[in-house]
Amino acid sequence: MYPYLLTLRTVLTARFRPTLQFDGISQITLRAGINDIDMYGEINNGRQLTLMDLGRYDLGVRVGLMEVVRKKNWGLAVGGISIRYRRRIPFLRRYTLKSRVLSHDERWFYFLQEMWCQDNICSSALVKAGVVSKSGLIPAKEVLKEFPDLDWNEPLPDWVNAWIQAESKRPWPSNSD
Repeated sequence: MYPYLLTLRTVLTARFRPTLQFDGISQITLRAGINDIDMYGEINNGRQLTLMDLGRYDLGVRVGLMEVVRKKNWGLAVGGISIRYRRRIPFLRRYTLKSRVLSHDERWFYFLQEMWCQDNICSSALVKAGVVSKSGLIPAKEVLKEFPDLDWNEPLPDWVNAWIQAESKRPWPSNSD
């Protein structure tokens, strides 16, 4: 089940946390709960992706993106994820979720999200996400125009460009118009 109450708590708490620059790093501390674990007593790999939503919500509130999305009646969408798992996060273990926007291209924003237990990396994900309206995806540069004081244009790291190129070569099933 989706963690609606945890999401609500994260969004409300983020409103009272210090604001961040668009390229700032959000850090939230969580604990592996009963709804997060699998039969092996650790956070399930799919659940990690769901919990990473919380980091993007915290970041989005703190940089002002969620307010723009609300005012414009826009939405958010994930377009792709690549994740690597390194260490397990067992039941009741506290961990830190770090989230930041690496950069953007013409269409998408690229987030780096990591889960850490103490000083050990547990997982790391590259998330391609965008802002959408009823008409479809809004180009990242159009979204950034909503932040007139923002002078941020980080180049995409080479490894992100390589991932984008690899994903562009990946075929869709023939019946997926």
